[in-house]
Amino acid sequence: MVHTSTENRSKTLPQYVAALAAAGGAFAAGTLLGWTSPAETGIVKDATAYDFDVSSTQYSWVSSFMTLGAACVCIPIGFLINFIGRKWTMLLLVAPFVVGWALLIWAQNVFMMYIARFILGIAGGAFCVTAPMYTGEIAQKDIRGTLGSFFQLMITIGILFVYGIGAGLSVFWMSIVCGILPIIFGVIFFFMPESPTYLVSKNRSDAAVKSIQWLRGTEYDYAPEMEELHQTEREIRENKVNILAALARPVTIKALCISLGLMFFQQLSGINAVIFYSEAIFEDANTGISASMSTILIGVMQVVATFVSTMVVDKLGRRILLLASGAVMALSTTAIGVYFYMKDQDPASVDNLGWLPVGSLCIFMIMFSIGYGPVPWLMMGELFATDIKGFAGSIAGTTNWVLAFVVTKTFKNLNDSLGSGGTFWLFAGVTIVGVIFVFLAVPETKGKSLNEIQMELAGNRNASTMQPANGEPK
Repeated sequence: MVHTSTENRSKTLPQYVAALAAAGGAFAAGTLLGWTSPAETGIVKDATAYDFDVSSTQYSWVSSFMTLGAACVCIPIGFLINFIGRKWTMLLLVAPFVVGWALLIWAQNVFMMYIARFILGIAGGAFCVTAPMYTGEIAQKDIRGTLGSFFQLMITIGILFVYGIGAGLSVFWMSIVCGILPIIFGVIFFFMPESPTYLVSKNRSDAAVKSIQWLRGTEYDYAPEMEELHQTEREIRENKVNILAALARPVTIKALCISLGLMFFQQLSGINAVIFYSEAIFEDANTGISASMSTILIGVMQVVATFVSTMVVDKLGRRILLLASGAVMALSTTAIGVYFYMKDQDPASVDNLGWLPVGSLCIFMIMFSIGYGPVPWLMMGELFATDIKGFAGSIAGTTNWVLAFVVTKTFKNLNDSLGSGGTFWLFAGVTIVGVIFVFLAVPETKGKSLNEIQMELAGNRNASTMQPANGEPK
């Protein structure tokens, strides 16, 4: 799995095209995530979207069923990825996307909405496992971080897109547009190549060469990369073990702990709480910005910051983005907590402090989108060996979605018991622990091939200076 640098007459544009095409599924998943915010007005507040009423409690379940669907699919999709390949798995996911949106558009009762959101969650959650893995396997190591960040970037663009169209379209037409997007993705991605790593694992060497030449150009010397892919596959076959034995390997346990830790701290950083309170924060600050415009503003900040992250992740590295992101996010949630604590004690005391939560909110969203938003998903595609990547990545994805569900459904209870200020301080404390975790446990994967990352996790600190299969120094 060495992805040779651009010095070997390698073209990078086709890799950008393939990664962006794969990230088209993330764009569709982003519309799924963002749909609940603009749709709430028409469904719950105005009750004009459907011929039946939906209470606020029922609507919270409509929102949450997506996370349950995503959590349920992550482990099964890990097996499907290895059985039919990364490309065909993603193409297959177009079907549940379209079915889910159709059920949601023409729902006759709340139960149909639950089923629709669950099916859509299956499609979105499966993409969260498959797309980062595909991108990690097609990319050269010197641009792998940038291409891997496209996934989170396209999710944020999808969220912003649905916020934008939701401000001008009815729930029906907004859902129609969202349902068309997966079909467009399927048409475009059909013409992309399969992962060379997967093709070699299935003894399809000729197809793997064609894939590499599509991705790197016909003038690229594919022999060294193919040799290393074959060498890695031989080692996996010679040491072939079942899933449980592979999971029990020290290097897999270490990678799993790192990946699960990053997913844990991503979800418990307070991102859901900040988004939940965003409208109230803008209203309290008397900015004159409407609720729909405040969500669009947040979406724009997420897109811009995530785009910045894609530009610098291969230059600054993963660790520095996570450390800076976590530290500033903790300060931001602490400041928001101070504001809400003071407001609960004496509302008049915060009359002139509207700028504090707004500024803290903006800084939090920017820093989350630079570090803790994209990097955990990027590293999920980098940390695991090929023979366990599908299953281990699925465990990480499942953990993320389960945590998202738990945090979303327990947020109100936390608020009631700790107060708004205490809840934000709790998230700040967890984020500080996350910074310590990154500093002590998370390795830097910038500029390293997937093989070199495995060597470093196994304890070889000089992995980045080791000789590749073709004997040329890095």
